[in-house]
Amino acid sequence: MTGRQVLHYRILEKLGGGGMGVVYKAEDTRLARNVALKFLSDSLTRDHDALARFNREARAASALNHPNIVTIHEIGQADGLPYIVMELVDGKTLRELLVSGAPPTRKLLQIAAQAASGLAKAHAAGIVHRDLKPENLMLTGDGVVKILDFGLAKLRPPAAFDEDNPEAVTETHVTRPGTILGTVGYMSPEQASGREVDFRSDQFSFGVILYELATGTRAFQRDTAAQTLAAIIQDEPTPIAALNPRAPASCRWIVERCLSKDPEERYASTLDLARDLAGARDRLSAVESTPESAPAPRRASARRAIPVAIAAAVLLALGVAGVWLRQRDYFWKNPLEGVRFMRLTD
Repeated sequence: MTGRQVLHYRILEKLGGGGMGVVYKAEDTRLARNVALKFLSDSLTRDHDALARFNREARAASALNHPNIVTIHEIGQADGLPYIVMELVDGKTLRELLVSGAPPTRKLLQIAAQAASGLAKAHAAGIVHRDLKPENLMLTGDGVVKILDFGLAKLRPPAAFDEDNPEAVTETHVTRPGTILGTVGYMSPEQASGREVDFRSDQFSFGVILYELATGTRAFQRDTAAQTLAAIIQDEPTPIAALNPRAPASCRWIVERCLSKDPEERYASTLDLARDLAGARDRLSAVESTPESAPAPRRASARRAIPVAIAAAVLLALGVAGVWLRQRDYFWKNPLEGVRFMRLTD
């Protein structure tokens, strides 16, 4: 495939692949830029309704124009295979980032605030991701978060349930009652139960990601996919404070709210979630900056206070001595000194 010309795109190298298809780095020869060219799996084209929904959602996602959502340049077909042309993001996914463990709290909140901002933009436009996970969040070298694959979750083909694969992806048609959509381990309870989902389902999945970033541990990971789904539906994860005592209380509260089993107890607006995360990030920055600037004035004040205290002590000692000397003169002075006597009688 490398070196092949597809329309006005010249394929340079393979970037990755999976059940959804294969992604290539390609050169747009018309605009002289590199892009990500994703060919969808041939099996996906058999569900024409799903493909039509995908086309509608891809067009809607391409109109979002948000710095934290990957830009979709074009959708079409080549040699009978649907393809998507997207912005080429140079960076690492959060899954790759987590290999070295949980990031520092400051970095966590910077990532979370950006991702929530992009998610809020999509939700305001009526678009639900349905498959948020660390693999679908990328961090560029400049520290910018990009949300990948909006709308692709609906396109996944039906798959057999694999209890031995905790990352198994299950069936896709969320409009049918009783079916499941998403990636095991990052589903919401309503997804795991096959119920209808809305933007609050994304909030739960996002909360699972934040939990993992804060602790370095997956919130509901169990030995099998069935046990993981059961844990999502009925179990609470280990408190963040027990795994990372340094995590700010505000961060813990946000994650706990996102992980509420009842969607009604999550955020009524993802924009509020983004604002809370931005506020936690800004407060942490303010707290961390205070110790760096405050000690110098305190030390300078202390240095100035030392000579002032010495001078005050000297003045006090002189005052006490003066009082003592005056008292001494009073007691030892001849009381008749300076007195004149005049004889009045014989």
